[in-house]
Amino acid sequence: MSVVQPVNRHALKEWAVVCRALSEGRQTILLRSGGIADGKEGFPLKHDEFWLLATRFHQTAEELSEEAAPLLASVAASCPPDGVIRLPLYATLEQSFHLHDERQLNLIAGLHVFAPQTVRNRFDYRQPGLSVLLVRAFLPPQPIDLPDSPHFAGCHSWVDLPSPLPTKDLQPVLTDEQFAAQAETVGRLLTDPA
Repeated sequence: MSVVQPVNRHALKEWAVVCRALSEGRQTILLRSGGIADGKEGFPLKHDEFWLLATRFHQTAEELSEEAAPLLASVAASCPPDGVIRLPLYATLEQSFHLHDERQLNLIAGLHVFAPQTVRNRFDYRQPGLSVLLVRAFLPPQPIDLPDSPHFAGCHSWVDLPSPLPTKDLQPVLTDEQFAAQAETVGRLLTDPA
């Protein structure tokens, strides 16, 4: 198991459906173009370990692959009540890539839950390009729920939590062998010449 920081207060906002896919081992990458508040530079890669803050915004069945669309019902059935935010996962950044050519999007087509048009929209947002983060996901013994506040609002990728949260007792979603196989596939697809 990867060594993680004993406590961490940094969280990355991510669609709840993507968090579910990570928690089930369906994907090991995050596709980021940056939020409105992140500036013209796009997604800022600020931290190499972070909690994932599951968001309910901007996700519809049309934005997901046909195979992943049923995850929406699963997410809706387990979402926290209004006034609560959920941190369902912890992640360590294992490798990052930046895609500059739209043709590269086909290389990662089967590695995420998004519909092709959703990925293209992210790639084209503001200026062409997309960050691909290879992450290892860890489950806490139970999802962490925190009171929502204006501090978490807005279209920015990163938020600092009110206080650091312990990472004790995290369990990796994938075994070391399973994750190594996924990492090898992602690395080969995104670093080998096409």
